[in-house]
Amino acid sequence: MFPRSCGRSRRARPVCSILKLDARPAIPTVHNYGTPFDNGAKHDRHVEDVASSTVTWHWTRHRRQRRRPLGGKSLHAARTTGSVPRPVALVLATLFAALALLGIGTSAASASTDPSEEPSGPVLTIGGVLRDGDDPVEGVDIDVEGGGFSDTATSDENGRWSVEVPEKGDYTVTLDTDTLPAGIELRDPDRTTADVSADEWQTSSISRLFPLGEDTRQTSGFFDLFMQRLVSGLNFGLLVALAAIGITLIFGTTGLNNFAHGELVTFGGILAWVFAVLLGLNIFIAIPIVVILGAAFGYVHDTVLWRPLRKKGVKLVQAMIVSIGLALLLRYFYLFNVGGDTKTMNVGLSDAVVLGPVRITTGSILSMVLSVVVLVAVALFLTRTRIGKATRAVSDNAALAAASGIDVDRIIRIVWVIAGGLAALAGVMLALYRQVSWDMGFQVLLLMFAAVTLGGLGSAYGALVGSIVVGLFVELSTLVIPADLKYAAALIVLIFVLLLRPQGILGRRERIG
Repeated sequence: MFPRSCGRSRRARPVCSILKLDARPAIPTVHNYGTPFDNGAKHDRHVEDVASSTVTWHWTRHRRQRRRPLGGKSLHAARTTGSVPRPVALVLATLFAALALLGIGTSAASASTDPSEEPSGPVLTIGGVLRDGDDPVEGVDIDVEGGGFSDTATSDENGRWSVEVPEKGDYTVTLDTDTLPAGIELRDPDRTTADVSADEWQTSSISRLFPLGEDTRQTSGFFDLFMQRLVSGLNFGLLVALAAIGITLIFGTTGLNNFAHGELVTFGGILAWVFAVLLGLNIFIAIPIVVILGAAFGYVHDTVLWRPLRKKGVKLVQAMIVSIGLALLLRYFYLFNVGGDTKTMNVGLSDAVVLGPVRITTGSILSMVLSVVVLVAVALFLTRTRIGKATRAVSDNAALAAASGIDVDRIIRIVWVIAGGLAALAGVMLALYRQVSWDMGFQVLLLMFAAVTLGGLGSAYGALVGSIVVGLFVELSTLVIPADLKYAAALIVLIFVLLLRPQGILGRRERIG
């Protein structure tokens, strides 16, 4: 019935039959398929009815065992090796929903009341506040000129003034002294103008101040500055520790230096801004949501990328290069969706609290308290729970842990979930400490690696100690060196410590060779 070119392939015969519709009258034929669908499937039979150049397929299923319910799906909906497990599908759906929220920033910030109007870029402003001591000064004119543009703003009842400028360029800001109220003069009579250069436009707004009246500021002594920097360094070190512990746990269990870990931190900071600022959620509600999404993001990282690479036996150097590529991909994905300007975390935690010589905001207090609580919880998890002890066993010797019955792959997956949640929480704390930007995690990535290396690779407690040392040195170094060099100074200290103690502060000596 079939030509010799069709061979004996049962799957090719229906095709040959269809091709012969024009050559001869269709003859109903019956072919048996031996392709199993389930463990209980014996074979499938199809009946081909060809009439008037129409092919109709009828499928029947024969089983040796009792048919299992398929949950209302098609008769052939069975488990295959290419299907996605339901937990992974749920996590992927959650991740895609979270990533979709990242696009809200640009669209919500630049939305127009007229749907037909094209979205514009961020509004550029030059502004400031006029105060005589603690009293605002109202009704003072400030002129802004530059590049053919000229506009005048008048300070309001709060002393605030602002001028929208058309582009990022050079401008001259001039205060009209004739509009100053009687009895109020500039602190420096010769400083009636201030310049704005094009290089200063790192954000969408620039401030220029004109001090009025007598200088009532109190100068701080060295001790006061030292205490202020000490508290700031402790705060910064704790939030670096949140992210650095994730890096050291991943390194301890897999041997991977994950250069995309900074993007996990950025993921948490951007989501905190989306939920707390754009969507208006309370920050205490937004933080748990961000941590859960960050943990899911870490799970997806391992399930989609790192676990398949481990099964294929990819070496650590190649995996490290993959992590660098992933970091670049995520970083510029954030830039494309939220823009390059800095986002402000206006969540009502900017009130100042004065404790002796130290002035600290409520957001910094929340960050420090929450960081200490979470770090203590992680320490108890690693020392008191079975999973924590198994994690330390895998970190010490993965082969021996597997031989003793520990599911190493499951432990690694749990480590990625914990690392993702901690990194997201560190992103929230960093957003409260410094505001939100598309590369905020990358800016502190080297400090996280410095803390991990300084404390001892693979040691969670070493990462904590190293982070505190790095944070304190970064802030205290500004007492003697310019603030722009404080990160470089921390890396120089790392080099000196490793020259004296190569294994790190809490690292163990290992025999080489």
